[in-house]
Amino acid sequence: MYDDAREAGLPWAPSPPRPCEADRQVRDYAKDVLPQVLPLRLRDRLNRVVVSLSVTSRRLQSARGLDAATLHDVLYITARAWMALDLAQPTAARRELERLVAIARRCSVEL
Repeated sequence: MYDDAREAGLPWAPSPPRPCEADRQVRDYAKDVLPQVLPLRLRDRLNRVVVSLSVTSRRLQSARGLDAATLHDVLYITARAWMALDLAQPTAARRELERLVAIARRCSVEL
């Protein structure tokens, strides 16, 4: 679409999105469309991970005594898990959740 508009010489042709913006657009589209087409069983699996991820992430982020590197790891892993959930990948999201639980155990954070 961007190339066609540019080749036609349209003065109002938008410039192509930067890679980061293109990824964001795809992710937003997937978040809007996927829930409508996913089987109920898969949505239930995803929802269970969502609840666990929310609780685990919140408790880790509010834990006292975490160093900056550990907190950065928690935020990064949480973001990866949310992306996996947005793309309807429960196995990947569960794997990231397990990484968060391992950090919680290592830092003696009660879940």
